[in-house]
Amino acid sequence: MKTKALAAPFAAALFASAMIVTPAAAQYAGGGVKIGVLTDMSGAYSDLAGAGSVEAAKMAIEDFGRPINGKPVELVSADHQNKADIASATARKWYDTQDVDAIFDINGSVAALAVREVSREKGKVDINSGAAAMALTNKACSPTGLHWTYDVYSLAAGTGNALVSEGFKTWYFITADYTFGHDLENQVAKIVKEKGGTVKGSVAHPFGSPDVSSYLLQAQGSGAKIIAMANAGADTINTIKQAREFGITQGGQTLAALLLFITDIHSVGLEAAQGMVLTTGFYWDTDEKTRAFSKRFAARMNGKMPTMVHAGVYSSVLHYLKAAEAAGTDDGEKVVAKMRELPIDDMFAKNGKIRADGRMVHDMYLAKVKSPKESKGAWDYYQIVRVIPGDEAFQPLSESTCPLVKK
Repeated sequence: MKTKALAAPFAAALFASAMIVTPAAAQYAGGGVKIGVLTDMSGAYSDLAGAGSVEAAKMAIEDFGRPINGKPVELVSADHQNKADIASATARKWYDTQDVDAIFDINGSVAALAVREVSREKGKVDINSGAAAMALTNKACSPTGLHWTYDVYSLAAGTGNALVSEGFKTWYFITADYTFGHDLENQVAKIVKEKGGTVKGSVAHPFGSPDVSSYLLQAQGSGAKIIAMANAGADTINTIKQAREFGITQGGQTLAALLLFITDIHSVGLEAAQGMVLTTGFYWDTDEKTRAFSKRFAARMNGKMPTMVHAGVYSSVLHYLKAAEAAGTDDGEKVVAKMRELPIDDMFAKNGKIRADGRMVHDMYLAKVKSPKESKGAWDYYQIVRVIPGDEAFQPLSESTCPLVKK
């Protein structure tokens, strides 16, 4: 009888405990947290994102270093091939059948905007590091969508503004013929005109063009002081190499890469890229934290240093995991709300903040490419000219057309 009397309260306590634990555990689909890296693994942007973005996400999971709800954090990855249909189909499959909670990187604006719509529909999180389209924090903004690393506004505020201020007043654009390229051209052209400069023309080329010689000849014939490349990745590399063959810079015109990555410079070489001005959200040799991260990354990537896309993926994954743990759920809106609450202070962003439109605001850097004589060795490519404060680098919230922003 005594044993039974003790057993009843004990059973009641166990039942009460189960009632507390079970709902909390049920807040994670599949019992834990699963993330996806959707990126260009084989195309024009594979060097600046691709396998490096997957590796950066793995590093963030390792540095987070613990299970969530008793289960290790899982990672899946896929190649979106820079196609909207493949990107959206992959996102839908991950969300519907594989319990993926959040998708990262999504470089390429076409793929990024496609995934944004699927994520909005499913209430899932997408955190973009690789695309630059302003629509992500304007008309296509979402309660569960964040833009982490850079955008065309920040590129214009850095490179475009710097070159016009130096007296380069006449411009001609060679533009990738899709959302990102036209966004970038329009944003930089706006700054050129506001500062008293003139746009003498532009030409659009198909994405992934191996031969841009005809476009360069048109730009050369314009007589513009600046030939601005509103493209990225392999398109930028091809343009720089072919411009050198045409002797464009020797003829007195200046080639301006409006989006230039350290991997691009490594590909074309300092001899061809020296003197170019660029805007970046990350440079591996900035301080002890950036050097430590980058050396770890390089050891895993055959000596290649990380781009700002890779660094942004690491930062966003790590911050997401901290928020998902703190929120006690993988519910998209609740995790993003927690991401806004928690401080962002890592090797990528110092005192970063997430706004209502989904923009993560952080400092950007204006840099100049070193000459071969100035460089002290492999990957020593940038001279940081200026730190651009986050509030200056990104579109003011008052100008956002995001429906989530209260005017």
